[in-house]
Amino acid sequence: MTDTALSPDLQTRPHGVGLTDAAAAKVKSLLDQEGRDDLRLRVAVQPGGCSGLIYQLYFDERYLEGDQAVDFGGVEVIVDDMSVPYLDGANIDFKDTIAEQGFTIDNPNAQGSCACGDSFH
Repeated sequence: MTDTALSPDLQTRPHGVGLTDAAAAKVKSLLDQEGRDDLRLRVAVQPGGCSGLIYQLYFDERYLEGDQAVDFGGVEVIVDDMSVPYLDGANIDFKDTIAEQGFTIDNPNAQGSCACGDSFH
């Protein structure tokens, strides 16, 4: 695993998933609340949802075979090799407004979505 935290160009992402500064700050805050430094943010797609695939975004302490990891200034984001083609170019953000609160995934690979907003095909 390569430590890209020291790299001046965080755009060289093996798994192609980006993390905004707002999302990285929120992840750091959540990890501080947990009091754990052994967790990383896992992003994946799984079969399900009304249009075929659903996003998963959760903290994980494991590294699995085929995982690709990138460090965004102390926040490590990992993606399994099966999910990489579906998530390449996706960007994770965190919104905290009156209208919207939570993590969002802007994925150029999503062909369409359904009412739940969590799945794509």
